[in-house]
Amino acid sequence: MSTRQTFLKRFADQLAAFQAGTDAFTVFSQVAASSASAGPPKPRPGTLVVLDSSFNPPTRAHLRMATSAIRSAAQARDRTPADVRLLLLLAVNNADKAPKPAAFHLRMEMMRLFALDLLDHPAGDEAESKTQGTPTLGEAGLAVDLGLTTLPYFHDKSRAIAESGAYEGSEQVVLAGYDTLIRIFNPKYYEGRLMSALDPFFARARLRITTRTGDGWGGRQEQVEYLQSLRAGKLADAGGREEWCDRVDLVEGGSEVVSSTKVREAAERSDAGALGALVTKRVGEFVLEEKLYRTAA
Repeated sequence: MSTRQTFLKRFADQLAAFQAGTDAFTVFSQVAASSASAGPPKPRPGTLVVLDSSFNPPTRAHLRMATSAIRSAAQARDRTPADVRLLLLLAVNNADKAPKPAAFHLRMEMMRLFALDLLDHPAGDEAESKTQGTPTLGEAGLAVDLGLTTLPYFHDKSRAIAESGAYEGSEQVVLAGYDTLIRIFNPKYYEGRLMSALDPFFARARLRITTRTGDGWGGRQEQVEYLQSLRAGKLADAGGREEWCDRVDLVEGGSEVVSSTKVREAAERSDAGALGALVTKRVGEFVLEEKLYRTAA
């Protein structure tokens, strides 16, 4: 059995066991520079960066969001990437419906490959990366945890992560796009429990929101003004607290395409060039070799 097939079988077995159990959250693997597979857990990090996505597939936009947040977290407290942990989190709550277009165990493998590619990324910013001898994130001591959850809402996921005991004392930095910010503060998702849901969340976590232009979301200035309007009373009118906004950081989205749909379209065409511009190296190779996202495959 090839290494890839070994991982796929392991992940399929882990997925089945998790879905058959009662836990709401689990870490199914840890990826570090010294090993491509699960290793002994590292000490609890000071900051836990959480990238919650469908990973269908993971993209270069995810890479930029994660690496930017890791560097920011390390610099904010005069730490190194070794003091930060990245958690890639996949929700598998639709167990009764076959996930499309890529099965969950295939996404788990893409999460592992994405983590390996991320660990090969320079630890410094773009200017520092041009300096010879700049270490990679893996060489700087970063570890990446791969997790599963059955919970649909971000504040419930955050609670389950905290209650797992794996990250006791760690501040969570939850990564999301601007479209998610709109939903986060929408009272309709909380059935009158906005404050009771978000007070504990913002006590343990920060939101790092990446601006998203186009797709009907407006320009960056409009998104900045939306956050300002929340501070100016809109959030209080909805039943929340204005001070929550102090735990929200708005950052530039960069030029990478966020949409996984474009990745799947490139895979459908077997367009290796387009795919390489949208996803990381190992993920792109896996998508092409496994013929993922091809309707005729």
